[in-house]
Amino acid sequence: MDQKLAGKTALVTGGSAGIGLGIASCFLAAGANVMITSRKAEKCEEAANQLIALGLPGAVAWKPSHVGDPEQGAGLMDHTIDTFGSLDILVNNAATNPHNGRTIDVPASMFDKTYEVNVRGPMLWTQYAWNRWMSEHGGAVINIASTGGFATNKEIGVYCIFKATLIHMTKQLGAELGPKVRVNCIAPGLIRTDFARVLWEGERGVQVANSMPMKTLGDPEDIGMAALFLASDDAKWITGQTLVVDGGEMVRVDQPGE
Repeated sequence: MDQKLAGKTALVTGGSAGIGLGIASCFLAAGANVMITSRKAEKCEEAANQLIALGLPGAVAWKPSHVGDPEQGAGLMDHTIDTFGSLDILVNNAATNPHNGRTIDVPASMFDKTYEVNVRGPMLWTQYAWNRWMSEHGGAVINIASTGGFATNKEIGVYCIFKATLIHMTKQLGAELGPKVRVNCIAPGLIRTDFARVLWEGERGVQVANSMPMKTLGDPEDIGMAALFLASDDAKWITGQTLVVDGGEMVRVDQPGE
């Protein structure tokens, strides 16, 4: 892979598994220094060791944090800059979905938790990155949303509401932070991760895949390559946009059966 991110530093939230780990791997292969973070230290350390074992050009470090905690976010920005000397790329990937079922039935606590991680976290962490580095030095922010942000859903409606909010927040911040900082978003379709396992495991996943033009579900590296493009100078004239990476799910003609 070309060294498109050589000399750059990226911070990836939710970086110890799934899409976040796929993004971190692609960034490291492109020469970036990557700080991965998630809530559990042992998961971060395990992911970092896994990445180091790949022998990729970039350097990796880790520190646990909770994206819903403002103090931890501010501290992690400083830690990243102290470790690698810059903070050029922020990937707001961490997400949660505690409520499965009708939106109208969501408990207030679960609604608040979904908002805290999926919307407030990316907003505040982008603010920290801007204030601590990017307003002066420039950079790129990539938010990870979902194709669910474009539609209703009978099972994960609350999650979809906040992913739609994240998509619009990307537009707003893209308008405000240019030309120093580009803010873009990726809306993945159904990716084979533990987080989405209930949606793709078994016959249901086969049915969904067969309904898509590409006839397969996505892997974390598919989102990693899209993030690499948006983080690199190849996307230097792109901001405020959402890139859908879904194997054609949103344009399919036949819908899977219920």
